[in-house]
Amino acid sequence: MPLIQIETPFNIDLEFEIAEVYKRLLAYISDFVLLLFYFVCMKYFYYGGFNLVGISTLRSHVGLDILTISMPMLLYSLVCEVMMQGQTVGKRLFNIRVISLDGGEPSLSQYITRWIFKVFEWPFFFGYTIFSLQSILGYVIMTGFWGLVVLIFIAISKKNQRIGDIAANTVVINTVSPFSVNDTVFMEIKDENYVVTFPEVLKLSDRDINTIKNVVNLYHKEHNDEICDRLAEKVQDVLHIRTGMYSINFLETLLADYNYLATK
Repeated sequence: MPLIQIETPFNIDLEFEIAEVYKRLLAYISDFVLLLFYFVCMKYFYYGGFNLVGISTLRSHVGLDILTISMPMLLYSLVCEVMMQGQTVGKRLFNIRVISLDGGEPSLSQYITRWIFKVFEWPFFFGYTIFSLQSILGYVIMTGFWGLVVLIFIAISKKNQRIGDIAANTVVINTVSPFSVNDTVFMEIKDENYVVTFPEVLKLSDRDINTIKNVVNLYHKEHNDEICDRLAEKVQDVLHIRTGMYSINFLETLLADYNYLATK
């Protein structure tokens, strides 16, 4: 299984498994089928069936179709990846997600860049306002053809990246389990009397916090003390603090402090 080493802002190298091409293909097919299902359901809801209304009726409803059918389909991947921290429904099913090549969650601009390069999906917007079996079949074939071109590019690229990934500086990786809230920087602080230990944590950027969270997750999977020690020392130097806490305890405390302060 191909691996990639990503250097974080703290000069700590994290190792990730690059998502296999077949997983990306299956994830895309799953998303595509979901979108087609949504399309058919909405068209049946509006018109009652295929080819049961005239072209004049369809034209009079183009605005409604674009707003409630085409736009959601076109924006599906972008909205899902932003809201689900790098995953769509298909990516979650096959345990893969998008990350930035700095080791953290991609920024909004990176997600948008990836989405813009999905031009082969834009028929969702322009073509599916037409309601017939022939138009659906035509656009499925066209979208599938360009999807195959993208798949070939992914297969021959060094990091299994498509053009959008290269432009956005992102990569798709495997996850151990389907994405959950535990994979984000979010931690629920239930103690109402929680006392912050390191208020300096707010000096760190969101990407710094993502790096800390990734290292903590890695520790609990592989018990890699060396990376924890290096990161803890680097963070202490950046924040100009010193503590006698074990490295993993220090990093987890930083995450708890950050979540407590960020929600106040």
